[in-house]
Amino acid sequence: MSIQNLLDVYVFFFGLVFGSYLNVVIFRLPRGISTVLPRSRCPRCRAAIKPWDNIPVLSWLVLRGRCRYCGVGISWQYPMVELMTAVCFLLSYRRFDTLADGLVAGAFSAAMIVLGMIDLEHYILPDVITKPGIVAGLIAQIWVTWTTFESAVIGALLGAGVLAAVTWGWFLWKGVHGMGFGDVKMLAMIGAFLGWQGAIVTLLLGSVAGSLVGAVLMISGRLGRTSKLPFGVFLAPAAIVTLFWGRDLIDLYVDLSGLALLTAL
Repeated sequence: MSIQNLLDVYVFFFGLVFGSYLNVVIFRLPRGISTVLPRSRCPRCRAAIKPWDNIPVLSWLVLRGRCRYCGVGISWQYPMVELMTAVCFLLSYRRFDTLADGLVAGAFSAAMIVLGMIDLEHYILPDVITKPGIVAGLIAQIWVTWTTFESAVIGALLGAGVLAAVTWGWFLWKGVHGMGFGDVKMLAMIGAFLGWQGAIVTLLLGSVAGSLVGAVLMISGRLGRTSKLPFGVFLAPAAIVTLFWGRDLIDLYVDLSGLALLTAL
């Protein structure tokens, strides 16, 4: 095995371990519990989880997704988050040329995973992540090479402004908030990390995905006309896709739309 392959394995394994911690954050943060102490326990029988039952993905498979002591089911979320984090860390390592880009990309991906999973269960996007995330995204422009500080500032303002306008416009029209302000702050954070183009691509991808899923759920009868979908669930993967392939998507769109001719004039 080459040194490159060994590094890939190490980064992937580190991502699995870090993903295990993200599961703790996803479960405890909305409930106001420390993410460090106490040690993890089964939510039903309260038995402490042994180290050999806490190996990322492998323990879940060995235990067949159930607690060793009481047999209660362990959510598929745990191995999924661990695998998603590992894949994002490996992509962050392989797709970027500088260490700073890779580290920031990994941290941003982790934050998106946490926000998306919390929104899926609780319909909230915690300020403790989004607000510092906006600041962190702007500060990160000192080191990253995929965008500029000016683009990040515009992206944060544009991301917040577009969704805030949609939210208030819907409220004035219908008398209800069609979207929470957590989504506004989340897209501002995304813009701060990815720049204004990244914010636009993320919003478009997230909106398309949300519309398609919403349509399928409505047709199947699982979603009513007045029901709400947690938009952060769609913004999170859209932001990750934009982080790794946003430039490719923009170039593809420009080529297919013929705008390349305009930019060449």
